[in-house]
Amino acid sequence: MKPRPMTQDWTTTARTLSEALPYMQRYSGAVVVVKFGGNAMGDNEAMARFARDIVLMKQVGMNPIVVHGGGPMINELLGRLGIVSEFVRGKRVTDKPTVEVVEMVLTGLVNKRIVQAIMDEGGRAVGLSGKDDDLIICEPDDPDLGFVGRPVELNVQVLRDLFTAGIIPVVAPVATGRGVNETFNVNGDTAAGAIAGALQADRLLLLTDVAGVKDALGKVITQMTPQDVRAMIAEGVISGGMIPKTETALAAIDLGVRGVVILDGRVPNACLLELFTEDGAGSIIRADDLAPLG
Repeated sequence: MKPRPMTQDWTTTARTLSEALPYMQRYSGAVVVVKFGGNAMGDNEAMARFARDIVLMKQVGMNPIVVHGGGPMINELLGRLGIVSEFVRGKRVTDKPTVEVVEMVLTGLVNKRIVQAIMDEGGRAVGLSGKDDDLIICEPDDPDLGFVGRPVELNVQVLRDLFTAGIIPVVAPVATGRGVNETFNVNGDTAAGAIAGALQADRLLLLTDVAGVKDALGKVITQMTPQDVRAMIAEGVISGGMIPKTETALAAIDLGVRGVVILDGRVPNACLLELFTEDGAGSIIRADDLAPLG
């Protein structure tokens, strides 16, 4: 039998693994909430790659929790059912028929697809929504928007029980209300931030379709403080869809999350690049008084 030759690719792989070791050690036992959404959800290869990264994170001793969205899938089914959405101040009004479709798609289709992808990569995963064990209890965020919820109470022990048992929780952002049989649609970023805050997570990773927070010249800012973010919002540098993402980050940090990273989920292995390399990926927002994990 001939010995297998050492190629440049094998050497590079070995060096990469060796360089990642200190970061793996640093994050051992860390709680990391990952918001998965955007275009990557609709691509089978990207879904498998994401699932593989999550399984690897669990394998090296981290405690990942996946919170997902599913806007494009919801829009598709609403269209097929002939349900026309109304919008108030740019936000979808979620009436009773719409919230039923939202729950059906998020908990019955998207959630189980992610669970299956993780299982296919050798991990253990359980799908649940904010309604399970009263994980997320909401009040109406805006009466004009109908059943769009704002988390007011979280019961995250079920998540601790799962990841302590070696299981990766996958959470659909559908929540219960205080009334009988109330169901609320919750923005995925908002749900992820609330869960991360309740768990006092070490990291919240918000995967999106942009490279991160950009300065006035369009360059991605790699590290920021909450004060930086507030100043950039006031100056109009942070605008549009990045405002709610950064506001989610600020709220999570106020609740005790050690750091929030906004990064491009379309980049292969984005989570691993952020956690296990020196340069990371995207923009990290971190309170000044907290020592960095990585």
